[in-house]
Amino acid sequence: MSEIYNRELSWLSFNHRVLQEAKDNSVPLYERIKFLAIFSSNLDEFFRVRVASLRSLIDLKNKKKKLKFNPSKLLRDIHKVVNKQQKEFGEIFREEIIPELNKNGIYLIKDGDVTQGQREYLHNYFCREVIPNLNPSLIAGGKISLFLKNNAIYLTVRLQPLGGKNGDNGTAAKTNRYAILEIPVEKLSRFVVLPPEDGKNYIMFLDDVIRLNLPLVFPGYNILEAYSVKLTRDAELYIDDEFTGNLLEKIKGSLSKRKTGVPCRFLYDEAMPKDFLKYIRKTLQFSRDDIIPGGRYHNFYDFFTFPNPGKQDLQYEPMPPLKSSAFSNESSFDAIKKGGILTYYPYNTFEHVIKFIEEASSDKDVQRIKITLYRTAKESAIIKALVSAARKGKDVTAFIEIKARFDEELNFQNADELEKGGVKVLYSFPGMKVHSKMCLVSRTEEEQMKNYAYLSTGNFNEKTAKLYSDIGFFTADEALTAEVEKVFNFLSREKIDEDFAALSVAPFNLRKNINELIDIETANASEGKKALIILKLNSLEDKKVIRKLYEAAEAGVKIKIMVRGICCMVPDKKRNIEIRSIIDRYLEHSRIYYFYNGGEEKMFIASADFMTRNFDRRIELLIPINKAELKKELKTIISIYFKDNIKARRVSKTQNNRYVKTSGTKKIQVQYELYRYLKEEKESEPDDTSSKLSAS
Repeated sequence: MSEIYNRELSWLSFNHRVLQEAKDNSVPLYERIKFLAIFSSNLDEFFRVRVASLRSLIDLKNKKKKLKFNPSKLLRDIHKVVNKQQKEFGEIFREEIIPELNKNGIYLIKDGDVTQGQREYLHNYFCREVIPNLNPSLIAGGKISLFLKNNAIYLTVRLQPLGGKNGDNGTAAKTNRYAILEIPVEKLSRFVVLPPEDGKNYIMFLDDVIRLNLPLVFPGYNILEAYSVKLTRDAELYIDDEFTGNLLEKIKGSLSKRKTGVPCRFLYDEAMPKDFLKYIRKTLQFSRDDIIPGGRYHNFYDFFTFPNPGKQDLQYEPMPPLKSSAFSNESSFDAIKKGGILTYYPYNTFEHVIKFIEEASSDKDVQRIKITLYRTAKESAIIKALVSAARKGKDVTAFIEIKARFDEELNFQNADELEKGGVKVLYSFPGMKVHSKMCLVSRTEEEQMKNYAYLSTGNFNEKTAKLYSDIGFFTADEALTAEVEKVFNFLSREKIDEDFAALSVAPFNLRKNINELIDIETANASEGKKALIILKLNSLEDKKVIRKLYEAAEAGVKIKIMVRGICCMVPDKKRNIEIRSIIDRYLEHSRIYYFYNGGEEKMFIASADFMTRNFDRRIELLIPINKAELKKELKTIISIYFKDNIKARRVSKTQNNRYVKTSGTKKIQVQYELYRYLKEEKESEPDDTSSKLSAS
């Protein structure tokens, strides 16, 4: 068996799981609205990155370059799926979300629904706040002088002049004119909250406020109709050669070009008449392949900020982050010395990480701090602690990955702040990203240097740590920390010692070690022994690893996979391959890898997914969890994932996202079950987790 599911179509299947959450009426209403926003944001990024890349491949094919697949056909398949999903999106919003808002006394009204009192309020608001931020342009002679910004929303307007040759006395002339104006959401809220009336709350799109007042924007014209459009541009930086010249300057120079990237999707209101659309398309010089129908409104990711008039029951109940029982009132260093500590976000508080680095900053015995930063929060407490440490005279080194897509500018700002604070800053490697998440603290104890490390599946970002499901590992293990130091030596451009024994490090030995772990299971299964592989990860795309997993399954290895996003492997119950996916309140981001290994079980957490880029073009860590009680803890965690029968979907051959059946079983929702498990000090831990893993 060697079937490989298409990566792009698999990603669209993942985004449909996000859309399913918006449709699920067991999810609080305002959270369903946020899932619509997530779906929209995801889709925009998909077009800016993946579809834009696909379109460049079409150009290569047209230049007689040989490709292993037909990019034009794939693009048609993508548009077919996206159009279907966009239609479902619109139906959910119109037929489910809007009626539910109304039931709760919240009305999202259009320009044609306003009362006289509301009209006067909106007229005053428009004149006071909106008009100063509008810059309308008439489209003359089939040309447009306005440059369409990436992902900005525009109203295209069809109008007729009043008076003149064909329309004296204020009547409309026969000749249609066209105009375009940007919705100024960079300066104003996308939503306008109107005064409540009779206990009812009214909210209006800024788009519709402008529609309502278009006669004020175009005096002397009769407004015929107005439709919303938006343009998505290619987000690739297109650095021709990362290996020569100054890579930092090249990236900085390319960032400004992203704003003017090649168009890759023109989204329009499908209610727009064909002749109107044709005029706009030709004026903007788009092909039919560029245009995609949408609804009346675009940029639904603005719904992240949809106003809530104080109805807390329409949101998730709070789940306050828990303090790990492994950390008491003693110092972080004393707690870590007792043995490794695993923390689980967002269930455990990320304050443990911040405290670890802040203590390292103020501890007189700490000599050095080294850290990798891929994505951080704005106003980051981590950045501040590192600067504080450097100003106290400690040797602080931060490796900043300035090629972290869409966070490049923030990372440049962080680098500048760190350098000004005295931190030694290291930057990206040509042709490679540093994706590992690690911090190493070197401390003088009893006249010797002792290393402490924090290694994680997620970023040093206190904000996403409240939204992403990740695992952190605090350790003072000498073998592990010594190899973490080797990785930092490589990042410092020192001579690399590639002889890793405790850690698996991409691109040096990660692929080799994963292959060997799979081979052991395959050999054991061939000999009739028990063999089991369990993978929890974000994406499964690397064809070489997938084929090895197929071989293992053919030999009799039981394979259980929990994947959040892309999955190019095809499940087959007859061949012992079971694949599930969970989308829920928190974004599943942790990676856990389990191998039965003839009874001497091996467990790992990792920064790496099973994607070609993770194996070959990134610095990644696969971190062994060797301590017996921590392995037991991790096995319990992974077993709970495979018990979920509320948010778990089966990844089928067609990736149609059917939920795991719940009939006759206790309902278990993993994210709430994990919170209870950690809150109750693991009282519910099974006695024989490995057998439950096999059977679940």
